[in-house]
Amino acid sequence: MRVLVIGATGVLGAPAVAKLLAAGHEVSGLTHSKGVAATGAKPVTGDLFSADSLVTALRGHDAVVNLATRIPRKMTSKAAWAANDRVRVSGSAALAEAVRQVEEVRIVVQEGISFVYADGGSRLLTEDAPLRPGVVTASSLVAHENVAALTDRTVVRLRIGQLVGPDAATSALLAAARRGAPLIMGAREDWTTAIHPSDAAAAVVAALEAPAGVYNVGAPPVSKAELGAAMAAAAGVRRARALPKWLVSRIALAEPMGRSQRVDSGKLVDATGWKCERPVPGPEWFVD
Repeated sequence: MRVLVIGATGVLGAPAVAKLLAAGHEVSGLTHSKGVAATGAKPVTGDLFSADSLVTALRGHDAVVNLATRIPRKMTSKAAWAANDRVRVSGSAALAEAVRQVEEVRIVVQEGISFVYADGGSRLLTEDAPLRPGVVTASSLVAHENVAALTDRTVVRLRIGQLVGPDAATSALLAAARRGAPLIMGAREDWTTAIHPSDAAAAVVAALEAPAGVYNVGAPPVSKAELGAAMAAAAGVRRARALPKWLVSRIALAEPMGRSQRVDSGKLVDATGWKCERPVPGPEWFVD
C-alpha cells in the first residue's frame, strides 16, 4: 500500500514509518524540507494547512495517516497549546478537504487521545463510554469529526493512551521527578492507560486494515501507582510523588490527566489482531 504519513518525524510518526516500511508498504512523509528522509520515508513537500498543497501531496497514495501534533514544551500555559489545537483542528480540516479531491486515497487514519473520556472509576471504558473534552483535549475530537465527514472513505480514528517511552516528553517528566516534581496526577489507586510508542506505532499499521470507526489504543490499564513506580525507577527516585486528585481537578490544563481511565483496546485487537509487545510498564519502556 502507498501510504502518506503526516507527522512522520514525531514521537509516534517515526516508529510508525519504520513499522510501515517493515510491513512492506511504500511510505512517504509530508515535509517542508528533506529532513523527513532520515526516518526512511520518501519526502513529499506540502503544507498541512493548505488543502491545495495537500491535494498534490496525496496524489499517488492509497492511504494517509495523520499523526501530526505539536505538544508544547511549556505544558502549563493555555496559550502554548494553541499551536497544537491549530494542527488538530485546521490541519485535519484541510486534510479532509484535500482527500475529497483525491479519489485514489481510500483510507484515512487520524490520531487522537484517550484523555477525552470522562472519569470512569474502575469501569472499563470502551469506545462508547461518555466523553468529557477539556481545554487541551477538545481539539482531538474536532479532528475526528473533520475526517469522519469523509463518509465515502474508510476513516479510522484512534484514541491513544499516554505515550511513555524513550522520548523527549517522557525524559522531561523523569528529569522533573529528580527535582521533586510529581509523576502521578491524581489518586494512586485510580486507573491509567499508557502505551509504549513502538506499540502505538504497530497499532497505526494495524489500523490500515481496520473497518471504519473509532478505536482505543493502549496497553492493558494499570493503577497510577504501578505506572508511577515504573517511571520512578527509570528516573532513579525512590518513590513517585503524587499530586492530589482534588488539586488536579482545579487545574484546567491538567484535569484530564487526573481522571481514572481504564481504557479497553479490545475492539482494535478483535478487528486486526494487533497486540502490545510491551504490555506492562517496566525498564524496557525507557530504552530505544
